[in-house]
Amino acid sequence: MVQKLAPHVELPRRFYKRVTTGPDGAGATVLLDGKPVRTPKGAHLTAPTQALAQMLAAEWDAQEAHIDMTAMAATRLAFTALDFVADARDAVAAEIGRYAGSDVLCYFAEGPDALVERQVQRWGPVLEWAQQEVDLHLVRAVGIAYRDQPAGTLLRAARLAEKEGDFGLAGIAHATALFGSAVLAFALHRDQLSGEEALQLSRLDEAFQQERWGVDEEAAERTANMLAEARMLERWFRALEP
Repeated sequence: MVQKLAPHVELPRRFYKRVTTGPDGAGATVLLDGKPVRTPKGAHLTAPTQALAQMLAAEWDAQEAHIDMTAMAATRLAFTALDFVADARDAVAAEIGRYAGSDVLCYFAEGPDALVERQVQRWGPVLEWAQQEVDLHLVRAVGIAYRDQPAGTLLRAARLAEKEGDFGLAGIAHATALFGSAVLAFALHRDQLSGEEALQLSRLDEAFQQERWGVDEEAAERTANMLAEARMLERWFRALEP
């Protein structure tokens, strides 16, 4: 869900000295030298809570000589919420429902036994939580062959997401794509898991293989970037809480 940036773009210079927040309608907006930050489509960078506005402001304040949007994941997600999600809520919620149809937590390995045991021990309780607490009933599969999930479950996932405001919906959509799992996204959103825990569960198979065969530099960098996103999402959801 986070907007992608074109490669090899010359970074703009930091043109402001002071970053603050101020009231804007029912929320709080980020101000650079007293002027509101604008999204690519011209909206004010206004968050629904003061805590989230402060989180966004901290990213702007952390910029040094140049403004590097690749280092501002929360701001990019806020731009997505304001410029895209607000006008496409049904489509975004439906996409989360479709992800639930192939949720990574439903695909248990055929072997080796050590991996299967790890999946059962760590994925099982999260799937049980999803069924008991948010009424998501998912069918477990063995192997990589696709297996249909109940249509009612996909609809339920979409409706759960759609109940959230634009910023909550954007966060759930981004977390779902990051983890390959609507269940993990909802668990993070509802403070059932930390961002790091959710990411670990999403890449249980990959981590198991890396324990056996080692980790190359590219894979390590990719995991580190994903972990930064997962931790940002944890702070995002907590900052949205009243």
